[in-house]
Parts: sequence; C-alpha cells; structure tokens
Amino acid sequence: GLNFIDLMVRQGNIDNPPKTPLVPGFECSGIVEALGDSVKGFEIGDRVMAFVNYNAWAEVVCTPVEFVYKIPEDMTFSEAAAFPMNFVTAYMMLFEVANLREGMSVLVHSAGGGVGQAVAQLCSTIPNVTVFGTASSFKHEAIKSSVTHLFDRNADYVQEVKRISADGVDIVLDCLCGENTGKGLSLLKPLGTYILYGSSNMVTGETKSFFSFAKSWWQVEKVNPIKLYEENKVIAGFSLLNLLFKQNRGGLIKGVMDKLLNLYNSKKIKPVVDSLWALEEVKEAMQRIHDRGNIGKLILDVEKAPTPLMANDSTETSEAGEEEEDHEGDNENKERMPFIQ
Repeated sequence: GLNFIDLMVRQGNIDNPPKTPLVPGFECSGIVEALGDSVKGFEIGDRVMAFVNYNAWAEVVCTPVEFVYKIPEDMTFSEAAAFPMNFVTAYMMLFEVANLREGMSVLVHSAGGGVGQAVAQLCSTIPNVTVFGTASSFKHEAIKSSVTHLFDRNADYVQEVKRISADGVDIVLDCLCGENTGKGLSLLKPLGTYILYGSSNMVTGETKSFFSFAKSWWQVEKVNPIKLYEENKVIAGFSLLNLLFKQNRGGLIKGVMDKLLNLYNSKKIKPVVDSLWALEEVKEAMQRIHDRGNIGKLILDVEKAPTPLMANDSTETSEAGEEEEDHEGDNENKERMPFIQ
C-alpha cells in the first residue's frame, strides 16, 4: 500500500527520518513463505496482510507475527494491501478516540482518499451519522454517495457546515493541519473532538520545503487549555505507526482488526483501490498521490509489469503543490496512466 506518509518520509517531512539506503512502505499483503521457530497460528501458504516498520515495498518482507493477519477468502491481495492502514486509522479515531455514537456528525478532510473513504464507510455502520467531507471538485461525482454533504476543498467549508448545522459538528478529522486546525476547533460542538492525524499541507513541491513547513506551523492556532475547558472541547492526535512500533500497542490493534474483518465479512465495509502500479512505476505512483489525484488507495503490485508509456500520457512534474489542485477539474477522468517527464 502507498500512503501519504510515504511521500512525507521521502521528503524528510517527519520527525527523525530514517537513514538511507531505505526500502519504504508500512503495509503489504502476500503469501507466507517462512515462519519463525515459535510462531503459532500461521502456516506456510497462508494468505496474509501485515504492518511493517518500513521495507514493505519489496518482493519478500519479514515482520513480527503480532502485525500479521489472515486475509478473508473473498478479499483480493490488492484489497488486503489497501486495508490495514486506512481502516485501522479510521476505526481508532472514530470509535476509540472520539467515541462515535448514533446521531453524531463528522467532518473529514480529503474525503476521497483512502482514510476518508474508510471513515465514510465506518460512519455508515452507525445509525443517523451525518458526514461532511471536503475534496477536490473532480472527485465529487465519484464519492458523493459516500458522504452526506460534500464541499470543494478550496471553498469556505466552515460557513457551508454552519449553514447546514448551526452548532457545528461532533468530530473533526484533520489530515491537513495549518490553518485548518483553528477552523476545525471553531466548528466543534460542546463535548466535540478534534483529531489531527496528518499534516499534508506541509507537502507542496517535489522536495522538503522549509517555507511550507514554517507556513503550516505558523497558521496552526495556538491552543489555550483554559479555552478548551471553558468551551468543553477536546483536541487529540493520532499516529497509527507510533502506536504500533513505538508504543507497543499491537495487541490493541489486533482486536481492532478482528472487528474490522467482521465488518468486511458482513459486507459492511470494502477497501477502495484507486490503481495498481508496478514497482518500477513507484515514481509515477507517488506523483499521483502528491497531486492528490487518487480516489482510495494506490497499490504497488510486485507481479505487475510496467504499463507501456505513450507520448500523450506525458505530464510535467509541477512544483506548484497545492495550487495545482485548482486545475484538477481540467482532467475529470483521471485514469491510471503513467506520468512521465
């Protein structure tokens, strides 16, 4: 699975980035080829999906057994590679951190992305949950049925939400950061929860930008604990990778995966796969996620041959970052095509 965090790792936009040489990637699916001496519950030949602390983008992966889960019979390998990060993140934020219940309302940014689509599906399992979503306009037709109210990412969504729900929302899920932090807090109802789980606004150009980092940091509203107390609001953060690999909560995540697989087997949730890419096409795949062109998850498939490049597939790699989203409507049918320079 290819996630936005992989792009941030590549650019060094994370705390303590790993040293090169490095094989990226945090989730995968495949067939068990070998077992440790004390491993129980799995056999060679089992179809599995797994979390990996880097090194997932490879033909052979080794990871502790606590991070490995069997794939349901009717789930494809590509769906399995799209499942762990997105759905565990969405489930933990909605049910473990924010305590989603019947009749609540949720605002999720990047509603067309992998986590955004997982959030929308999980909200549909609870009665009378209202989902507000923001996304680039070219994605609206494809995802409009998954959310209750959909807004363009460049619109004044605060006013749009308050026009529909004057009191605001119960839960805000923010993967953008920057100025959206203050906007999200302002939209919270009393006893509402704002959760930051990413900072994609720091990624604009092709490389790490000190200006983008400083701008995003400067735009974050300084949180006053007294104000939170007076307004009865909760602010939280969520990092699945830190929870797994630094805070040793693999057992908690195992229980969440069991619940999610039950929902999958009941046909209540299903991972959305945007496109499949050969390992040789990783640059083009990352360009697509950098340009926010995906709906659902991008998958690197080790068995897939590269797609032949055609002259009319060529696009220039833009340094414009966020601004290039304004032009995404010019290419409404963003099919999975290689991007070449």
